[in-house]
Amino acid sequence: MAELKGNKYGTHRVIEPKGVLTQAAWKIDNDMSKVYSNEIVCDVTSLNIDSASFTQISEACGGDEKKIGEMILGIVAERGKQQNPVTGSGGMFKGVVAHIGEDLKKKPGFDLKEGDKIVSLVSLSMTPLKIDKILAIHKDIDRVDIVGKAILFESALYAKMPDDMSEPLALAALDVAGAPAQARKLPHEGDSVLILGANGKSGVLCGWEAMKKVGPKGKVVGVVRNPKQVPGLLELGVYTDVIVADCTKPVEVMEAALAANDGKEYDLSICCVNIESCEMSAILPVRDDGLVYFFSMATSFTKAALGAEGIGKDVTMIIGNGYTKNHAQITLDVLRENPKLRKLFDEKYC
Repeated sequence: MAELKGNKYGTHRVIEPKGVLTQAAWKIDNDMSKVYSNEIVCDVTSLNIDSASFTQISEACGGDEKKIGEMILGIVAERGKQQNPVTGSGGMFKGVVAHIGEDLKKKPGFDLKEGDKIVSLVSLSMTPLKIDKILAIHKDIDRVDIVGKAILFESALYAKMPDDMSEPLALAALDVAGAPAQARKLPHEGDSVLILGANGKSGVLCGWEAMKKVGPKGKVVGVVRNPKQVPGLLELGVYTDVIVADCTKPVEVMEAALAANDGKEYDLSICCVNIESCEMSAILPVRDDGLVYFFSMATSFTKAALGAEGIGKDVTMIIGNGYTKNHAQITLDVLRENPKLRKLFDEKYC
């Protein structure tokens, strides 16, 4: 019997409420026994839970790995996908292509085959997922090793595992692929750029891309809360300056940031912090007509919009779209270009 063809965006998998896309749905169909002709089924080996979501889950479970696993299993069983009900965010998966629908095989330019190792570049918050077993939880890197299956729709993005780096290394970098690609696109030569959450994965990758773009006349300033992180970040060569401030305290951040930029406001800020209430710390130090890029999924856009209005800041605020053209290639190239960054990722996230 021929496979039925589903909607390219996956709406055929929506259970409730009807009429929305899978990311907005409360519950989606994760029945892996029925597969549509334009779907890809993957055997999943690891989930990289997005940082804001994993932090929230870990805090709710008191850091207990058994409880973290139970909460993740509960979310997936209830919703058919890994979408944190508090943050609304998901993450990504690593796996092996197990089945490709017949309509996709005929699609011009389709480059996957069964057995390929891939990383999903769409959020787990919209991806049908079935977890059979949790094998291990790696709290320090937000990764959960599992036995399970996931569905990718016709519109889904993915990246094949590169040949020149380990799978954990590629997964760690691709988990935040949208950020460095935007950090390449948004600044101009000579700009001053402020990066909040400067010590995290997305922060250091953004720093490297921004440094290349602003050139010798520009400035890239990182913000961290722990002063012990400053020497290591400067050694990486991804910031011109690193300041110490608490990103939940906007006046503190603004004063330290302006002091590091000769008293001038910034052309662009990038918020990579994985905790709540950092919106105004990203907005306050930026000049009128400047840009604020919120990559963090902990961002409240209500707080950002009303907060900017409340202080009379005429800034352009950009939602952290996880997709930017060629973002996977750009991100992996950062690790190829900067051996110190690659070593850091290997030691810290693998």
